[in-house]
Amino acid sequence: MKQGTLYCVATPIGNLEDMTMRAKRILAEVDKVYAEDTRVTRNLFTHFGIQNTLASLHDHNETGRIESIRAELQQGMQLALVSDAGTPLISDPGYKLVHALGLEGFRIVPVPGASALIAALSVAGLPTDRFVFEGFLPAKPASRCKWLESLRDESRTLVFYESSHRIADMLADVAEVLGGERQVVLLRELTKLFESTYRGKAAELMQQMALDGNMSRGEFVVVVAGKVVEADQPPATTLNADELLDVLLKEDLPVRQAAAIAARLTGLPKNQLYKQALVKAAAP
Repeated sequence: MKQGTLYCVATPIGNLEDMTMRAKRILAEVDKVYAEDTRVTRNLFTHFGIQNTLASLHDHNETGRIESIRAELQQGMQLALVSDAGTPLISDPGYKLVHALGLEGFRIVPVPGASALIAALSVAGLPTDRFVFEGFLPAKPASRCKWLESLRDESRTLVFYESSHRIADMLADVAEVLGGERQVVLLRELTKLFESTYRGKAAELMQQMALDGNMSRGEFVVVVAGKVVEADQPPATTLNADELLDVLLKEDLPVRQAAAIAARLTGLPKNQLYKQALVKAAAP
């Protein structure tokens, strides 16, 4: 019997027009759909006229579901996994299941679509060639600050998710730990009716939020600029390297060894210093 397939299907994060044609087809065709909250997914199915069997898979029952889902796939069933919104496993349930099934060689297929993380990065206007997704920070202030401390020197763009009841405190901690001058983009209620984007320095946005109650309502993606890394300063000057090579060669050290020592002490490339040492050694 042919083994079944698990499809990880992305669903809209707000605007239902972001549902892909492929996602609708897969969710209608599979034998069963596992959902973070069956009530939320049932509403989605009703909107798109999808009729299918739903079963729950969330943080509290995921481990216990693995064995039965494994058995269903072994029987050749086609299954789908969805979260309440967005792409499964991205700060949503499903990791334990996918990890276990992946190790056992089951076929797992992504059905890409909406993702708050990628949507936010696409409009934040901060560097996206390298970024770090941190999900939700710890709820307790001390733990949150400790986590931010670990990111203080991170040069890549930082991306967080945050809820309405913690966004003000989280922004204040960003300003305190990472610095009030750090550039931040707050993206609120992405793709929904009251979608808003706020850009500025952490301290400025913190003050703005204190004056505008609407600014702290909804669901947030917080994009924070990484620490600016100063351009590397040239290590020792060529003159210092020359003097060092002179001293080392006068001690009758082999050219290659002298170059290696000079490179270690000055930070200059070993090959460059080796060539310089060869010239010096050949000089009368």
